[in-house]
Amino acid sequence: MTASRVEAETRAWIDTLSSQELALARDYTTGNHWLILAGLFVSAIVTWIIVRSGVLDKVAAKLGRRGFALRTFLVAVAYLVVSSLLALPFTIYTDWWRETQYHRTSQSLADFLAQGGISLLLSALIGGLFLLGVYALIRKAGRWWWAWAGALVAAGISFMLLLSPVLIEPLFNDYQPIPEGEVRDAVLVLAAEAGVPEDRVFMYDGSRQSNNFTANVSGVGSNARIAISDVAMDEASLDEVKAVTGHEIGHYVLGHVWRSIAVISLLAVAIFWLTARLYPWFARLFGTDAELADPRGLPVFSFVIGLLFVLAQPITNTMTRMGESEADAYSLTHVGLPDALSGALIKTAEYRYPLAGPVEEALFYTHPTVKSRVRAAMAWKVAQETKP
Repeated sequence: MTASRVEAETRAWIDTLSSQELALARDYTTGNHWLILAGLFVSAIVTWIIVRSGVLDKVAAKLGRRGFALRTFLVAVAYLVVSSLLALPFTIYTDWWRETQYHRTSQSLADFLAQGGISLLLSALIGGLFLLGVYALIRKAGRWWWAWAGALVAAGISFMLLLSPVLIEPLFNDYQPIPEGEVRDAVLVLAAEAGVPEDRVFMYDGSRQSNNFTANVSGVGSNARIAISDVAMDEASLDEVKAVTGHEIGHYVLGHVWRSIAVISLLAVAIFWLTARLYPWFARLFGTDAELADPRGLPVFSFVIGLLFVLAQPITNTMTRMGESEADAYSLTHVGLPDALSGALIKTAEYRYPLAGPVEEALFYTHPTVKSRVRAAMAWKVAQETKP
C-alpha cells in the first residue's frame, strides 16, 4: 500500500508536465548526448589542423632561445587561444544558438561573445600555467610524472575554487544579498541553522546567461558560498526556495566539494598514466614528431586527455548523482518540504528529460532523473506520515 501510494504521488507530479513539454525535454536532452560525440569529432579536427599547420612548431622555433618555462607557457597559451578560435563556430552553435532555439537562454550573441572573450583570456593564462606545471613534471619526474600530476590537479582545482567566487565569477555575474523580505528571512534562518554565514548566501543574475531554474555552491573554506539564480527566485514559491536552499546547504555542509576534488584527482592520475602510454600512437595518427615531453605535441596530448575524460564520464556522473541525492535527503531531513522540493525539481525537467532509463542515466546524467528524485521525496513524505 505504501509503495503504491509513493508511485501514485510520483506519477501525479510527472503528469503536471504536458506531452509537449516531455517531448521537448526528450529532444533537447538527447541532442546534448549526441553533442558529446560531436565535440570529440570537432576536437579531432582542431587537433589535426593545428598539427598540420605547424603553428606551434613556428611559435616554439621563435622562442627557441627562451628558457623552458617561458617557452612552454607561451606555446601553451598559443595552443589554447588557437584551438578555442578554431572551435568557436561549434561553441556558438552548442552554447548559444541551440540554447536560444530551445529557449534556454535570452542572452544576446554580442554578450555571449564578450563573455567568451573574458573566459578565453582567463583560460589561456590559468591553463597556460597549469600546462607549464604538467610539462615541468614530465621533464623532472620522469616516468612517474603522471602520479605527481594528480597532486597538481588537486592543487589546481582547490586554487580555482578558492579564487573563483572572489575574482572570477563576479566577472560574469552580479552577486548581491537576497533582497529583504520573507524569502531572505527564510533562507537566512536555514543558513544559520546549518552554520553557513549570513554573508555567504547570495542571489545572482543567472538569467543573463540561462533561463534554467538553478542554484549552486561554489568556493572552499572562507570563500565558499551559496548562490541562487534570479530565475529560481522569480519562478519559485517561498517553500520551493526554502527546499532548494536546503539542497544547496546540503552540498555545503556535507563537504561534497572535497570529495569531488579527491575523486577527480585520482581519476586524473589514471588518465595521465593512460595518456603516457597512448600518446605515441595518437601522435603518429595525427602526424606529429613531437615527443610527450615536447610542448609542440600539446594538441595531441590534450586530445588524448579529453577523450579519456569523456570515456570516464560515467564515473564522474555517478559521483555527482550521489551528491545530488545526498543533498536532496539533507533538504528533506532539515527543511521537510517534500512537495516543494518536488515542485522545484519539476521545473528542471525542461532541460533534463525526467523519464530516462537507468543506462542513459548512468552514462550521461550528472543528476538523478527528476522522476527518481521526486519518488525519493514522496517516499520520505509517506514515511513521515505513516510513522507510529
